[in-house]
Amino acid sequence: MTLRSPDAADNSSAIGNGGWETPPGGAAQEATTPDQRIAMSMGELRRSGWYWGQMTVNEAKEKLQDAPEGTFLVRDSSHTDYLLTISVKTSAGPTNLRIEYKEGKFRLDSVVCVRSRLKQFDSVVHLIEYYVLLSKNKRIETEPLPNRTVHLWLVKPLYTSTPSLQHFCRMAVNKCTNKIHELPLPMRLKEYITEYPYHV
Repeated sequence: MTLRSPDAADNSSAIGNGGWETPPGGAAQEATTPDQRIAMSMGELRRSGWYWGQMTVNEAKEKLQDAPEGTFLVRDSSHTDYLLTISVKTSAGPTNLRIEYKEGKFRLDSVVCVRSRLKQFDSVVHLIEYYVLLSKNKRIETEPLPNRTVHLWLVKPLYTSTPSLQHFCRMAVNKCTNKIHELPLPMRLKEYITEYPYHV
């Protein structure tokens, strides 16, 4: 993903092509109404450990200022038309990218000509996970960029506090298998693992 002229403002940034645009898709969810889907997605996001809730642009910039490139967090958007914003450290400093929710799907905000080609998701955490995994692959094949354009990598989340060992364990289990219900584990433990089926 690339951004043109990043700044600290919580505004919509233009996403460059870069191979990130794919047909709509996303994780399956049980939620049926928009409110249920948002509530379920926000529940997953709170369990992630890197959702910061209400935070100003300047507070996000301060948190990310000394972080390595690719460090990111998710916070409430200061713009009334959007629920959430990703704040991420780039080579030019911290910048922001909104998450759009429309017709039951989440996707990154972008310029109109690109927006319809961006991948869509039923879950915010699934959206983040997709771009984290894509960033790991794309960083190996870094291409030169036009003037005043920087790569935007989502590499490592900035946690609100150190996650529990149990949370790290369930992420490790989910990285190894997607057949949690076939594991010889108590049902309660299986439920804990599957309530956050992500790798990030």
